[in-house]
Amino acid sequence: MRLARALIATAGLCLLAPVTVDAAKPRPVATASAKQHPFTAPEHILRFIDRYRAKPEPERLPELVQAASALGLFRDMEGAGVHVGFMAGVIGSNRDKAESLIAKIFPLPPEDQVAVVRAIAYSGLPDWKELLGKFVERMPARTVLIERHLSSKLPTLETAPMEKGPAVLDANWGFYFATGSPAPVDRIIATLAWAKEANDVEKLTLAGMAKWTLANNASRDTDLLRHMKEQAAIRGAVVSAALKDIIEAVETSETARIRKEAVAGIDELRAKGPEKNRNLAWWAQAGTTLIAAVCIVAGALGQVEFGLPCIIGGPLSTAAAKYLIPTK
Repeated sequence: MRLARALIATAGLCLLAPVTVDAAKPRPVATASAKQHPFTAPEHILRFIDRYRAKPEPERLPELVQAASALGLFRDMEGAGVHVGFMAGVIGSNRDKAESLIAKIFPLPPEDQVAVVRAIAYSGLPDWKELLGKFVERMPARTVLIERHLSSKLPTLETAPMEKGPAVLDANWGFYFATGSPAPVDRIIATLAWAKEANDVEKLTLAGMAKWTLANNASRDTDLLRHMKEQAAIRGAVVSAALKDIIEAVETSETARIRKEAVAGIDELRAKGPEKNRNLAWWAQAGTTLIAAVCIVAGALGQVEFGLPCIIGGPLSTAAAKYLIPTK
């Protein structure tokens, strides 16, 4: 409950201070650069990501990354999935500008360079390894990470297991917001196969997050809704049923029901325990996992520009992402 109250209290921090203008002074002529809203707060970055496909501005990617770094959004990479995915999508959809865009991101603190490495690896470019290799000297502190990506010991976005946590879910959404590609959406849809999970609370929570984010985003994205209808006609029984439920909720303006049902399902599994192996070890694991449900609830407060339950005002988003992964 403390975490929930903290997330709710953060709502007030998202308001921008009013700006007064001296009417006696002539206003300067607006320029292209003056019209660009600076990324001075986490919500400014999220708003830009949300609206990007309507007006792509790939040249602003270096500015966005530098701002995210200054705001500390890369301090916990588990909470930076949407930013990494968006970076990857912009890089991947601008192959001719990719190297130049990445070069302009530097200098960047060594700890934040992880985001750049992952974004290049997640970009989907056929020559992403060659591109990453060009920046090895710019990131000497990330040599081991780069080597593991180049040797395929770490996954790309296409091969990253969705069950690893909300960071992968968010990265796929980030890529979609940058490109409109159906591929990341299809990976998110696939997690709906866990919508009736009775033994794994992590998978059930992820399915709940996927269902809520699909509903929330499709309520404002007709292309996404159309794609979901197409997928509902060809997917397996469980996924198809979940998609049809989401589509019904979107078309009847009842998306809040999806959130409530997701939370209720997680809470029920918490109360009963898994059908198999209902023991104390499971409870020790599930206790912190279910804090992620707070993220789903908080998403309904309007603190996000789009349906990402684990992106609540920037750094606070890392709380649910962190707790979704069971501690060892």
